[in-house]
Amino acid sequence: MAAELHVELVAADRQVWSGEATLVVARTTSGDIGVMPGHQPLLGVLESGPVTIRTSDGGTVVAAVHGGFISFADDKLSLLAEIAELADEIDVKRVEQELERAKAEDDAEAQRRADVRLRAATAAR
Repeated sequence: MAAELHVELVAADRQVWSGEATLVVARTTSGDIGVMPGHQPLLGVLESGPVTIRTSDGGTVVAAVHGGFISFADDKLSLLAEIAELADEIDVKRVEQELERAKAEDDAEAQRRADVRLRAATAAR
């Protein structure tokens, strides 16, 4: 059996995803990081960006994450996000409209959130 790590992706309002994985890639304030079984313990601050989880069964889970923390020890990875949603939960047409509205209103924060959601949704397809 291949080495695995247990992953918990939790948002402020719910558990978004939980399961076994072989690799998780997330964006931190120090840059993108890939975590595999046996990784050194870490604690970091998550930046807004897509999180990619390579599941133990060979699948891929992508989520849009906006802020939070990442913690890893003893092959257990916790992603504690302020906001997180799985790519297949994202309505691409609605997010495209939100992005256009944010651009028209010159709202940089709303543009960033919409961009992250679009990148997550298109990465999973």
